[in-house]
Amino acid sequence: MTRAPAAPLFVLRGAGVRYGGIEALHEVTLTILAGERVALVGANGSGKSTLLRLLHGLLPAATGDVASLAPARDQAMLFQRPHMLRASALSNVALALWLRGARWRDAQRWAGAALARVGLEQVARQNARTLSGGQQQRLALARAWALSPAVLLLDEPTASLDPTAKRDVEALIGEVADGRTLVFASHNLGQVKRLATRVIYLEHGRVLADLPVHDFFHGALPKEAQLFVKGELA
Repeated sequence: MTRAPAAPLFVLRGAGVRYGGIEALHEVTLTILAGERVALVGANGSGKSTLLRLLHGLLPAATGDVASLAPARDQAMLFQRPHMLRASALSNVALALWLRGARWRDAQRWAGAALARVGLEQVARQNARTLSGGQQQRLALARAWALSPAVLLLDEPTASLDPTAKRDVEALIGEVADGRTLVFASHNLGQVKRLATRVIYLEHGRVLADLPVHDFFHGALPKEAQLFVKGELA
């Protein structure tokens, strides 16, 4: 039986974003399909974070068109340094569920299950802002997983973590993203190989390469992307 083609979730046509006089994205045209795992790579300032924010609706397009077919409530975005409320780890997850309309008792119960999923049940009553960086990222993943989003948008989720925490959080990303659409920015090319099915390379706000992950690492690339893969472009 022929499998139905995946539906497009994001469609950008000539999209551009400006910060004052700075052009952060320039004429970006791409489509992201349901179920894809897309890695955004490139040097600092290449436009990865801006593109994630544009997809999530946190930034308007100055030029071009951006169509998001995934409603905001079906998306979850995690930042490199996630925002933690001045409350317990349990309440940080439960409040998100309560705001979605769950009864507080149910929200707490589901939040406990989410914390257990990421191995944080022992710190459920601890102030979230006192947790380590790795624990905060796991808490952010628990909060996202509890909301059952169809799309996960991650901005360098392991960049500021120690090696052990990087491995733990990356493994959790793989689990939480199972069956969902994943778009993430990363400088870690090993992580890109492990998590992505498609790689988009950005340079000064432009998309210079958009390839399946195997072709990105083993095929022909623009010179700038070659230098980045070789570690010669910061």
